[in-house]
Amino acid sequence: MIGFTFGFSSILIVLVAVLIASSVRIFREYERGVVFMLGRFWKVKGPGLVLIIPVVQQVVRMDLRTVVFDVPPQDVITRDNVSVKVNAVVYFRVVDPERAVIQVAKYFEATSQLSQTTLRAVLGKHELDELLADREQLNADIQKVLDAQTDAWGIKVAIVEIKHVDINETMIRAIARQAEAERERRAKVIHAEGELQASQHLLEAAQTLAQQPQAMQLRYLQTLTTIAADKNSTIVFPLPIDLLNAVLDRLGKPSSAA
Repeated sequence: MIGFTFGFSSILIVLVAVLIASSVRIFREYERGVVFMLGRFWKVKGPGLVLIIPVVQQVVRMDLRTVVFDVPPQDVITRDNVSVKVNAVVYFRVVDPERAVIQVAKYFEATSQLSQTTLRAVLGKHELDELLADREQLNADIQKVLDAQTDAWGIKVAIVEIKHVDINETMIRAIARQAEAERERRAKVIHAEGELQASQHLLEAAQTLAQQPQAMQLRYLQTLTTIAADKNSTIVFPLPIDLLNAVLDRLGKPSSAA
């Protein structure tokens, strides 16, 4: 009888120890426990030591740290009908453990799938040039759409970054030709603007010289000095038309002695 009592007491002690061990939960600073009472939500507990009533209460452990995952390469057709492959990286975290457990079955997979569809939807509204040159704005647009959709799940999408935009070789050559044509166009425009400015200044100089004959003579002498400074075997002296006409008129008149 004594042995039976001793054995029963040992079993009872073991059961009590197991019961206590199963009722104790320790949550780290970045963890929370979503506690259910008989299948119904009760409260969120943690961090620290939390006691759970076995069988009556169940707890789901949630990690509140920021999660980083890569969005697989997605086939995107831009608004100007260019096919590209785009992949991105998403940073998100759980801000409401209750909704993350109750409102969605697997919040990580749900956020991942939603990120893929949102990436294709947002980038498909933009042209290829915007996709290549305006990534910061596109990142902000994708993050805003994702954050609005995951808010009902207790998920906060903090950052979305487009990593790579892969373009086929044909499109790369087309972009190179377009860039070369754009550079040629700019060069022709700059040259034309230079010619226009030069012609305007020449017109102003001609008007000034026409108003001041002395300035024309000084310009004539300056030109002769410049020509004489060069080591030329032949020098051409320009003569004013008025002076040449006066000489021809004098030679054409008959002499008074005759």
